[in-house]
Amino acid sequence: MKICHTIEEMRAVCRASRDRGKRLGFVPTMGALHAGHLSLVQAAAAACDVVAASIFVNPLQFGPAEDFLKYPRSFDRDRSLLEGQGVEILFAPSAEEMYPPGAITWVTVEGLTDKLDGLFRPGHFRGVTTVVAKLFHVVEPDAAFFGQKDAAQLAILRRMVSDLNFPVEIVACPVVREPDGLAMSSRNAYLNPEERKQSLVLHRALTRVKNLFQSGVRDTEKLLAAGLQALAEENSVRLDYLEIIDPNTLDPLRTAAKGALVAVAAHVGATRLIDNLWL
Repeated sequence: MKICHTIEEMRAVCRASRDRGKRLGFVPTMGALHAGHLSLVQAAAAACDVVAASIFVNPLQFGPAEDFLKYPRSFDRDRSLLEGQGVEILFAPSAEEMYPPGAITWVTVEGLTDKLDGLFRPGHFRGVTTVVAKLFHVVEPDAAFFGQKDAAQLAILRRMVSDLNFPVEIVACPVVREPDGLAMSSRNAYLNPEERKQSLVLHRALTRVKNLFQSGVRDTEKLLAAGLQALAEENSVRLDYLEIIDPNTLDPLRTAAKGALVAVAAHVGATRLIDNLWL
């Protein structure tokens, strides 16, 4: 594995791969890797000749009261996991490398970044789109792989790529879950045993909505009522949102249809978790 710490070095290594006619896949991460991240690497390896990944805890997507300083960092472990999955190129820049002093440019996808998680985490998606745009300029991948669990992020990045004419395919990969249904997340490490048990209510709520939809109910008010009833079974869980949305516009739907997404975000203890299911 080639580990690059500077933009110049990463750009040169990636261009050398493409100059050999290789299809380059890219998996951007913030580290603290789990099986969900590795499933993205596996998808990239299946579709591309060379896989590059990045590990960068992006300060721009954390709010003032969020967990940037305590976000789990385990570079040596993460590097070993990526190498074991066949990643050939790893980009691990410093914050100063990505954001030199005096940098004032942001990338914003107007109209999408204030929905779902953007409504509860102001500025978060501006940080995501800015760093991903910069990474795409450095790596110039043919395809980039993201998890469906971050549904809002996925919609926003697809729109950014379309609007700014990035020559990259955005590939969405399924949510990877623990055996009991909890969506894998680096932030699951924050949960104590009792909170870990309480967190299962998110998947139960989504499943209840999906089951009701599959029984023929299409009225989103009734579907969401069923999900809210499930969430109420854990009164210590604080809900941010439970919505049935169009996965492309992130707008709430009055009538559910096949292909809609039911999405949830809630705080379990001090940890904010997100999840979603396709209807």
